[in-house]
Amino acid sequence: MRCLILLLLTLTTLACKNTSEKPWKSITNVEIETILEDSTLSIRALEILDAKSLAFGSNKNRYGLYNMESDRWLISEQTFDSLNLEFRAIANNTQDFFMLSVGNPALLFKTSNLGTMELVYKEVHEKVFYDAMAFWNKQEGIAIGDTTDTCLSIIITRDGGNTWHKIPCMDLPKGLDGEGAFAASNTNIAIVGNNTWIATTAGRVFMSPDKGFSWNVVQTPIINKKETEGIYSIAFYDENNGFAIGGDYTNPENNTSNKIRTTDGGKTWQLVAENKEPGYRSCVQYVANSAGKELLAVGFNGIDYSDDYGITWKHLSDEGFYSVRFLNDSVAYSSGQGRISKLLFKR
Repeated sequence: MRCLILLLLTLTTLACKNTSEKPWKSITNVEIETILEDSTLSIRALEILDAKSLAFGSNKNRYGLYNMESDRWLISEQTFDSLNLEFRAIANNTQDFFMLSVGNPALLFKTSNLGTMELVYKEVHEKVFYDAMAFWNKQEGIAIGDTTDTCLSIIITRDGGNTWHKIPCMDLPKGLDGEGAFAASNTNIAIVGNNTWIATTAGRVFMSPDKGFSWNVVQTPIINKKETEGIYSIAFYDENNGFAIGGDYTNPENNTSNKIRTTDGGKTWQLVAENKEPGYRSCVQYVANSAGKELLAVGFNGIDYSDDYGITWKHLSDEGFYSVRFLNDSVAYSSGQGRISKLLFKR
């Protein structure tokens, strides 16, 4: 009798659990609400700082902070001599905000104790061009850029962003002629734990298992024959599952060999959705809380969504954007030419 009662209690608990769980549903459409509009701005760097705030970096020396609760913007200008600065790489280490300019000279700023932006790194070289930045933790961060010598440019901080040091070429895999990264969405770097992946214009992926102390590189099958082809964006959901997208922004309709997937931490990559939409996209991100199943890709030709690990895709909108970041599985923020928008996903 005791065993029978225990069995009935177990079955009842399982039944209640199953009926209370919400069934998983795919995203069916997206509503787009513009929260910032300025036709003079090209906004390619976007970052969610916490559950209440969003930051951006753009051209015309501009950067800004958005309070989601009050729906208010604080937009500032960062000047340096008479230069017209463009920020395509920004990052946050939970304590300070960082932004890095493209072109020569490269200028990296961080928030100071006075609340202003302080210059913490400067690099002068005719070929210098930094593309993306990210942090492993509060103390350690990385920024990457195009080749200036015989290797990719990689700078690292180990002291909370106060000082940055460039990795010598002797400590990196040999670069290819003209290899760099596309400063299209600040998503050339993916980080999970201590693991780091960097996507390049040559269709290669640099990998480090130890926060940038050691590196190796693999060639992927993504299209990369022209200067305008290669990987534009890379994302990892966990240590094994990753996705990268790109193509050719001068031929955005071409969907041949522009989407790749890995299930072994980047050691090998396979083409997916070959000769199927979407074509060129500048940013890909995993949908929050999707167990790596759902992906969203944006570009100036629209927004696309996959609910099967990137194998097939659905076109959600023709609205063009450069970059996207998820707040949760129903809300994301996206930036583009002249605007930042809030994306509300319906299931």
